[in-house]
Amino acid sequence: MIVLGVESSCDETGLALYDTQHGLLSHALYSQVAMHEEYGGVVPELASRDHIRRAIPLLTQTLEGAGKSLADIDAIAYTQGPGLAGALLVGSSVACSLGLALDKPVLGVHHLEGHLLSPLLASQPPEFPFIALLVSGGHTQLMRVDGVGQYTLLGETLDDAAGEAFDKSAKLLGLGYPGGPAISRLAEFGDPTAYKLPRPMLHTKDFNFSFSGLKTAVLTVVKNHEEKVIANICEQDKANIARGFVDAIVDVLTAKCVSALKHTGLKRLVIAGGVGANSQLRASLNAAAAKKKFKVYYPELEFCTDNGAMIAFAGAMRLMINPDAAKKDYSFNVRPRWPLDEIKVV
Repeated sequence: MIVLGVESSCDETGLALYDTQHGLLSHALYSQVAMHEEYGGVVPELASRDHIRRAIPLLTQTLEGAGKSLADIDAIAYTQGPGLAGALLVGSSVACSLGLALDKPVLGVHHLEGHLLSPLLASQPPEFPFIALLVSGGHTQLMRVDGVGQYTLLGETLDDAAGEAFDKSAKLLGLGYPGGPAISRLAEFGDPTAYKLPRPMLHTKDFNFSFSGLKTAVLTVVKNHEEKVIANICEQDKANIARGFVDAIVDVLTAKCVSALKHTGLKRLVIAGGVGANSQLRASLNAAAAKKKFKVYYPELEFCTDNGAMIAFAGAMRLMINPDAAKKDYSFNVRPRWPLDEIKVV
């Protein structure tokens, strides 16, 4: 079975072809980062319009990369939610229109399920069950994953997501958008002893997170700095602040993952989402894994951010278990807010 995946939930347009026998055949991705950079964040209307421009050329690129034609597609999976409503509507309409034109069944996929399953695209994928840390600009959640569609929420952020805290703190330091990679690069040159920032909820006996206070701590450090204005703070001191922030957030994420593994008795940890590409987080988790004797799995770097491959793969996994999951019903609705525990168990 060859499944076409369509992703358009935010500021990346992604299309991919996944073959249940031969694996990922081809994928194409366009990022809107350069367009949104001048605004300091994603502008939903601009994102939606750009998805319209990119979807069909990316489809052509994906088909050519796989050496396939539209007639070879057996089913189409698309991101139904969560995400930006307008952006989701573009991908959904493209997928359902293609399905109607080709007389192929379509399947709406949960965006977070795509991220959770993306490490299974790696050459050495984890086996079920495992603990998953889903960490991105919009989500920070710890889950137990027992199979496709079998997800138990253990804990989540009570306010800002980790990626959101990265972006907001980067902005406070006068760094560009997206802020996460910028503040992480700067932190590499910082002194870890210069600023000891708080580790929110580090010692609570649950698996929840809170990062808004950490962002406020960065703001306080900047406001109390003798230079007063961020533009006047020297680059070394900016790096020191960045290092204090990154170390704090990495310590909390690592500690909560270790606690979740201990609580469940599992020995496999999967990291998913854009923050999963963070080098400091990976180094900390790898060190913890070596010390605590568990295995940690990451998606390939190209699959950490939003992409069509994870949607094609998630759709294919569901169809392998239940071929009737995709329908020739081309009316569609999107779900900008869609809790993961509301998706149907396969």
